[in-house]
Amino acid sequence: MEKMQLILVVPPEDPAAAEHLPAIPAHPLYRLGQGGHLFRSTAAGGTRRGFMLIDDLAFDGTGEPAVFSREVVQECLARRFSGVVLSFDRPPAPRSLAMVSRLSRSLARRQLPLYLPEAYAPASETAKILVSSALSGGSLHQRLSDAATRFGISRITLAAERVAVDFTLPAPDGAGTSLTPEALFSLRQVHAPSVFFSSELCSHYFTYLNSASHAHFVLFDDGDSMRKKLQLARSLGIREALLFYPDIAPWADAFF
Repeated sequence: MEKMQLILVVPPEDPAAAEHLPAIPAHPLYRLGQGGHLFRSTAAGGTRRGFMLIDDLAFDGTGEPAVFSREVVQECLARRFSGVVLSFDRPPAPRSLAMVSRLSRSLARRQLPLYLPEAYAPASETAKILVSSALSGGSLHQRLSDAATRFGISRITLAAERVAVDFTLPAPDGAGTSLTPEALFSLRQVHAPSVFFSSELCSHYFTYLNSASHAHFVLFDDGDSMRKKLQLARSLGIREALLFYPDIAPWADAFF
């Protein structure tokens, strides 16, 4: 199988932390903000090359798509970025979809790739689609296969996200409580549970009873399960994956 191209979202406070790793850095230094303009973090400094990553945490739903597109392209050219990753968490709206669509066309003319959350796929017929590995049910294999059928395998990029979630059973809505690494470690220390691996979810899990005798199900990842997610994607023909440096930092050297 072909080797995967890995895109690594690096910490803005320490972008050099992962510079020795064989991955393309993505710099989370940009924001689609008020008035539809591109805003740059003061931490950007002399950042050059890699991908620019843009979030939408401050977007107010206004602005002109052509203006935002022009500002992104100018920044890419000035800093020699080789692509753009949109980390948009807000639900798609007509204005944000129009901005993404205009940006997709502008970047395509310059042969610069654009990576989109799956919810924004209707805005572009050419952009790469980020499909998250984070599941609370079902099958990651099926999830990726369905996305490949919908968008084409060449457009799929696995967004390999480290999971650590505590579910109080029953959990019919699939909602749980996110765990910090410290909280997960504490649970395992206190309950000393047997740990199993779910080939369907491609994550580890264990169960425990709390002090009120309520059953809990904990789903979590480590370096081994994160590698297996990449192996599964590669076996399906997916050639790119995006990872977050804090997710793999404890095992970074061995991981790569």
